[in-house]
Amino acid sequence: MSPDATPKEDPRSIVWFDIDNTLYSASTKISQAMGQRIHAYFVTLGLDEDEASELHHSYYTQYGLALRGLTRHHNIDPMDFDQKCDGTLPLDDLIKPDPKLRKLFQDLDRTKVRVWALTNAYKTHAQRVLKILDLEDQIEGLVYCDYQQVGFTCKPEPDYYHNAMKQANISDPSKCYFVDDNQLNVRSAKELGWGHCVHFCEVGLEIMDGGKTKKLVLDTNINDPESIRQISDLEELRTLWPEIFI
Repeated sequence: MSPDATPKEDPRSIVWFDIDNTLYSASTKISQAMGQRIHAYFVTLGLDEDEASELHHSYYTQYGLALRGLTRHHNIDPMDFDQKCDGTLPLDDLIKPDPKLRKLFQDLDRTKVRVWALTNAYKTHAQRVLKILDLEDQIEGLVYCDYQQVGFTCKPEPDYYHNAMKQANISDPSKCYFVDDNQLNVRSAKELGWGHCVHFCEVGLEIMDGGKTKKLVLDTNINDPESIRQISDLEELRTLWPEIFI
């Protein structure tokens, strides 16, 4: 095969796992710790507390990631942002390996599926989390937001999912299994034809979403036959996706 030739496509499906607030519980309050750091970063731009809060939420809502707004409208170094925000999170104090979660990954039938992670974080943070959770050896590929790339994409933008499929060398979206704690991210994947989409939602817990505290609630549109399945425990995937577990 020539160096430029596309490798033969793996016939297996892919299970895509989001990382933050999906592979660990929102009860860790990592989203709050991250939100506080992002808010502080906005303040360094010369904004007062209220202005920082509003702009943080505005960028998150508009772009899916506050950093996207910062790189578009302010002269900031995205790697400086990553170092000061994600990079200072005391992850070792907040999350621990979960044997039950590891067993869930081990029970995925690798003759039928590949297992990849799909995150809006930069690779350094993603790799830190996977290492602490003792899941590094269970993840075959990682798609992350490349903050060093000008105009980088992120969930829920369609290009992000298209690029993920290209990176994983899979052409049929119906063979994609996906679980994420952000409903917009899951809905976007479903609209693109990803075949098995699940929203992970720990009802009653609080997260910080774009700098604003938000209590997690289930989507009430449960009578819609096209609605996305919702779970509060990843163990429920065994029931929803029995065909890919051993």
